[in-house]
Amino acid sequence: MSLSIAHLGPPGTYAEQAAVLYVNWLTKTTGTEATLCPYPSIAQSLQAVAAGKTQLAVVPVENSIEGSVTMTMDALWQLDSLQIQLALVMPIVHSLISGASGLDTIEKVYSHPQALAQCQNWLGQSLPNVQIIPNNSTTEALQLLKQDLTAAAIASSRAAQLYNLPILAQGINDYPENCTRFWVVSQNNAKFEYHINNLNPTYSSLAFSLPANIPGALIKPLQAFAELGINLSRIESRPTKRSLGEYVFFLDLETDIQQPKMQSALADLIEYIEILKIFGTYGVLSVNTLES
Repeated sequence: MSLSIAHLGPPGTYAEQAAVLYVNWLTKTTGTEATLCPYPSIAQSLQAVAAGKTQLAVVPVENSIEGSVTMTMDALWQLDSLQIQLALVMPIVHSLISGASGLDTIEKVYSHPQALAQCQNWLGQSLPNVQIIPNNSTTEALQLLKQDLTAAAIASSRAAQLYNLPILAQGINDYPENCTRFWVVSQNNAKFEYHINNLNPTYSSLAFSLPANIPGALIKPLQAFAELGINLSRIESRPTKRSLGEYVFFLDLETDIQQPKMQSALADLIEYIEILKIFGTYGVLSVNTLES
C-alpha cells in the first residue's frame, strides 16, 4: 500500500519534517510507503485531502508557546469530510539562517508568523531594528537568501542543510521546551487500521457552535462532560465569521468517542448546541517513539 500525504511546503518546513518522521515510522511498523506532497498553505493541504487529491495531510494544530494554529482549526470547521487519525508531538528548535557576515548586517527577517512569534524576545534583543516579514511558511524565503545578503530567515537546521545555507544562530526560540502538536488527517470514510491496532485512542476532538449568544449558553454544553467525569485538555473559541460575537468552540477530550459515557455526554450536548462536528478519536505519538 502506498499513501500520498499533503503538508505545508516548500520542502524543509516543520510540517514536512513531521510528515517524514511519520512516514518512516509507518514504513517500519506496517511496511506502508508514502509520497509527500507540498502545498502553499495549511488550508490547501487539508483541502487536498477533502478533494481526494491526497489521502492524508500532516498539519500543525498547537504550539506550546503560541497556542493554536488558527488556520488548521478554521479549515477543519469549514470542511465537512475530514477526521483526525493520529497526533504527533515534535520539538521545535529555530535557527537564524542567512548569508550575512554577521547579525549587524541583517536588515530583514522572514518566516512564518508562528515562528516569528516564538522568537520575538530573541529578535527584540538581538535584531531590534530589522524589518520583520511574515511568510506562508518557514522555508518560503530561503531561496532569496543567496541573492540578498542583508536578509535572514527563521527555520530549522534541517532546512538550512536542504538549501545549503549557513546558520548564524541556533536555538533562538524564546523558550527551550518548544514543541508543536501535528494532526494526521484523512477523509472521514477512510480506514487506516494500523493506527487503531498499534495505538490506544486516548483523545477525541470536536467543535460546536451555539444557537444564541446569551448568558450561560456555554455552561450547559460543558456540564454534559463535567457531570460524567470527562476531562477537557483544551477548549478554544474561533469566530464563526457570520457575525461579531458568534463563536465556534473547539474541544479536546481525554477519552475515546466510543466510550458509553462519551456517547451519553454527546446525547446531552446536542440539546444545547447548533452544529456539532466530531473530528475523531486518536492516539498520540512523540518524536522519541517515531524515531525509535
